[in-house]
Order: sequence, then structure tokens, then C-alpha cells
Amino acid sequence: MKIQNPHDKFFKESMGNTEVAKDFLANYLPASVMQVIELATLQPEKDSFINTSLEENFSDLLFSADIGGREGYLYFLFEHKSYIDSGIAFQLLKYMMEIWDLKRNKEHAKELPVVIPIVIYHGKTEWNKPTNLGSMLNGYEELPVEEKKLVPSFEYLIYDISSYKDEDIKGIAHTRILLTLLRDIHSGESTKLRQSILRAVYFLEELDNRESGIGYFKTIMRYVLSAGRALTKRDIHMIIREVENIFPEGSELAMTLADQWREEGLQKGIEEGIEKGKQIGKEEALAEVAVKQLTERFGKLPLDIKVAIMQADSIGLGLLLSNIFRYEAVEDVWKYIQ
Repeated sequence: MKIQNPHDKFFKESMGNTEVAKDFLANYLPASVMQVIELATLQPEKDSFINTSLEENFSDLLFSADIGGREGYLYFLFEHKSYIDSGIAFQLLKYMMEIWDLKRNKEHAKELPVVIPIVIYHGKTEWNKPTNLGSMLNGYEELPVEEKKLVPSFEYLIYDISSYKDEDIKGIAHTRILLTLLRDIHSGESTKLRQSILRAVYFLEELDNRESGIGYFKTIMRYVLSAGRALTKRDIHMIIREVENIFPEGSELAMTLADQWREEGLQKGIEEGIEKGKQIGKEEALAEVAVKQLTERFGKLPLDIKVAIMQADSIGLGLLLSNIFRYEAVEDVWKYIQ
């Protein structure tokens, strides 16, 4: 269930769909740029230019398409950090150079293709950096026009999803779901994120292919459960109840994934408890994990149950924790700690 980089996975599974990429370009690229791109020729390329040291911060997708009647490329760079990278233009230049190097040295192209760089950003703050390479060069803007010709510079297209309002988000269901969730996933407000998830689920109702909808719903749930840090167990239960009404085909899947999410959280808690137990004692550490997990599930614990947990041995605590998701009421813990 745990996804090493949920933003990367969600972006690539969504925007990597050619129809979603076409829809995004048709709805968001400037009209002047769209006039020279033949969308019908858009095809995904397998190449990635992000090195392993930057995979936690960036994802990329490369598409080929006819641009101005000739072979060209659209390069999507997705920045999934929560803050702005001031060196994004330099990163783009490096990746564009790698694309050209690939064409020149491996494919022996006589002419290099046009590459249009597109940046998608969904950080916590609005994008406030210049969108050209020249801005990184000291004194570039003050150079006379003739001297500027001697220095490389280029503009890139920036899409700051963090600043989008609901009415700004356009396109087919998959595109709107992608942008809505990317916009709100960093929200520290669980209510706002929960509403965003339900809004995304509503969009699935527009799909004619229900099987396709279920498949993408799984992608949605895996993403929000992995990356939606503001969500609580109460939020997850509320989402599942709403999904039963909005998108009943996905309710069973939502419950299964939520169970996996809870079990992962429990396992992490146990591991942290065991690590802490090296300093304070195994029983005390496991008891703290048990109290925390039960409190999150059932609310404030009765004093007698809390005392019994703190006095239980490691065997009883292990049984209590391994069965915690089977309890219908907090009193069920007595089966393991008496």
C-alpha cells in the first residue's frame, strides 16, 4: 500500500494517459502555441531525464508531436515539492540538452527538434519566480538587444495549480480530478481535502465506462491515502460513507484500501513503539501505541481499560494490536488483556 513517491505515481498515471495530456494541452496552452501543435500526433515517449537524486522533487513526461509541421516535443516537468525551486529554468535547460543529445548522438538526427518546456507546480505558496533562463544570469536584462543575442535564454510555460480556483479547472473528468487533487493535497485542513476528494469522485460520474472509473478511483484513493497527511481516520470513514452514495461501485474498494492504510499506520506505530521501547521498555512502548490507536478509533478511552492496557504484558498487547481492526466496540479489548 505504501507508495514511495505518491505525487510522482499519481501524476504519471494521470498525465501519462495520452487523452488526458491532449485535454490538458487543449484547455491550458496559449492559443498561439496550440496553433502550431498538431494534437492528433501526440504520442508518449518512454524517456525520462530526472536523475535519482532529484526524483523526490521532480517528475517528468515527454511527448512527441508535430510542431509547425515538423517533429517536435513537449516536455512536462512536474515539481512536487511544497516550495518553489528558483533554479527551475536551469534544470529545464539541462533536460532539453539531454533530449537534443539523444536525438543527435543516438538517432543521428541532422536537425534538432523544437522542445516546448511546460512546468506544473502544486506547492503551498504561489509561484513568484521569473519564467525565463535570462533571469538567472547576472545583468542579462540590462544588456543591449544585440548583446542579448549572444547569450542563451528561453521562456517556459508555468502552471501554478496551487492558485487555481474551482472555476479555473477545466477539461474532461480525469483532467479535473488530477488538477483538483494536486491543488489541495498539501492542504493542512482535513475538511478542505475531504471535500476535494469527494469533488473528484463526483467527476467520475461523468465517465461512460464504469470499469475505467473504478480503475481511476483506485488511483485516486491510493494517492490521497499515501499523500493526504491532513486526513484522519474519521475523515476516511466519512469519505467511504459519501462514496457509497456518489460512486457505489467504488465503496468496497475504498474500504479495502482504507483498511490497508490503517494497517500500515498501525505497523508504523508498532515499529516506532519498538524503537522507543529500547529506551523505555517494550511493554510500555506497545501500551502507548495501543492507547493511541484505540483513542483514534473510538475516542477517549474509559479509565479502567486504559489502566488495564498499561499493565498488560507484551503477549497480550501483541494480540490486542494485531486484532485492533476487528473490534466493533472498545470493550472488545478485554478479550486480550484480562
